[in-house]
Amino acid sequence: MTSRLERVVSYAVLLAATAFALGPLLVVLVLALRPDRIGSEEAFTLSNFAEAWVEGGFGSYLRTSLVVAVSVVVVSALLASLAGYAFGTMSFRGSSALFYVFLLGLMVPNEAFVVPLYYDLRALGLTDTYAALILPQVAQSLAFGTFWMRTYFRSSSREVVEAARLDGAGHLRIFWSILLPMGRPALLTMTLLVFMWTWNEFLIPLVMVVDEGLRTAPLGLSNFQGQYTSGTSLLAAGAVLVALPVVVVYLFTQRYFVRGMIEGSVKG
Repeated sequence: MTSRLERVVSYAVLLAATAFALGPLLVVLVLALRPDRIGSEEAFTLSNFAEAWVEGGFGSYLRTSLVVAVSVVVVSALLASLAGYAFGTMSFRGSSALFYVFLLGLMVPNEAFVVPLYYDLRALGLTDTYAALILPQVAQSLAFGTFWMRTYFRSSSREVVEAARLDGAGHLRIFWSILLPMGRPALLTMTLLVFMWTWNEFLIPLVMVVDEGLRTAPLGLSNFQGQYTSGTSLLAAGAVLVALPVVVVYLFTQRYFVRGMIEGSVKG
């Protein structure tokens, strides 16, 4: 039993952490709603969002980010689920060594390979294309996704798998019809994390593309900041526009996200 003092202290710490996390977001939102013109009689206005959308060209940037993020999430989720199933349920020669090779992707930062990667893609004629934005980020996400899904598949019910095998089910049916539906929280948690990381990625798009039509939302916001260094309300509105898709996706998937994180921490 926890004492009343312990509960009060716990709630106080949680409230302080919440204020620390949400405080900057609320400040940005208030700035985005504040009139940018001196002497305006309006306390709050939505015109900053429309002006930032038109002046900053965020429609094109958000469309590119959406195409890239969805492509990376779909390809990474498929490949990571298959690799995680293989590493988590099968025993084959060299599996441990190969898995540690996958883990190297979690240890090597972007800055270590982005320059040679640029020259490789340029030699293949892939710079300034969607492939230059999607393929490197799929490779980045695959390491984490494989590790995450392997943890789930290793902790899945052995009794269910054995019963399916007795009924004549092969690996593909066990993977697609049994284990993957049972692991929906883990899969959705992984896809949400990959979506957020891909959406916020700045370095790879900065290096790989020059074409204005292929710039992602973070690049567009950086360019917008260079044009409107004094218009804090417009900058805040642009930041809200860039962050809004991630917030919306999280709100729709938060139940599975929290459940997947809790199950992952317990089983891990």
